[in-house]
Amino acid sequence: MNQTAVRSAHAIPVRKPSLDFAQPIPRFWFKGNFVATHFFNGLNMLFPDGERFFVKAVHDRLDRITDPVLREQAKGFAGQEGQHANQHEKYFDVLREQGYQIDTFLRRFRKFCQLSNRWMPAPLRLSITAGAEHYTAIFGANVIEDRELLGDVHPTMRNLLLWHATEEIEHKSVAFDVLKATHPSYLLRVAGFAVASIVLFGWAIAGCRMLLRQDRIPRQVAREHEQRMIDRDQGRSRAKLRDGALDYFRRDFHPSDTDELTLAHQRLEEIGIPVRL
Repeated sequence: MNQTAVRSAHAIPVRKPSLDFAQPIPRFWFKGNFVATHFFNGLNMLFPDGERFFVKAVHDRLDRITDPVLREQAKGFAGQEGQHANQHEKYFDVLREQGYQIDTFLRRFRKFCQLSNRWMPAPLRLSITAGAEHYTAIFGANVIEDRELLGDVHPTMRNLLLWHATEEIEHKSVAFDVLKATHPSYLLRVAGFAVASIVLFGWAIAGCRMLLRQDRIPRQVAREHEQRMIDRDQGRSRAKLRDGALDYFRRDFHPSDTDELTLAHQRLEEIGIPVRL
């Protein structure tokens, strides 16, 4: 198998942060905004089973990888994703205590991931993982670079998002490098990205709407909160998401084309989580 050199050979440490989910977390923890809070909640609900899907997709192709650096990074990737799943599942208990009925949604998404693992070819699962990891890296970079974004967010949720964002940036190249080393087809890469786009945003929006319905928020009020979120952002996040997604279609694209690692580590230290273990 023709191997591809790893372009970003930094270590990927597995951290176990102490996040305080025991303290009261407001129902609308993202600046009091219904829509913004539940969009992030919708993403949060995808992470545990979604990231287990990612780890399996990489692991199923790891026997074809001989590069020792990439193999070691894949271990760090699996460890970090495992910790993300654990912490987000702790947050699910907060949602349950607030009265949200989330378990049916979680079971449906878990079943979707299980069926995908069973019926999707391994190369496609890996390509979807690489595409989804590109999205999480874009989200992570936005969280890291825009200090105003999390300025009024509850401290526990801010720390959860900053820690998760940093580690998404640390391991953003792993699935892509495994894909490129084992299945370097450009068509496979963009096909996986298209599927990842539909799955990620489709399920996240479904989760957001499910939570908004449970809060019985009138449609007009939800629209006002959505517009308030858009006005505050002034299109910055959408522009970054659009430009980042378009970058993925360049034939010479690589996740390490952008480097947010130094800033991410600085933000991590600011919230008291060690960069090095």
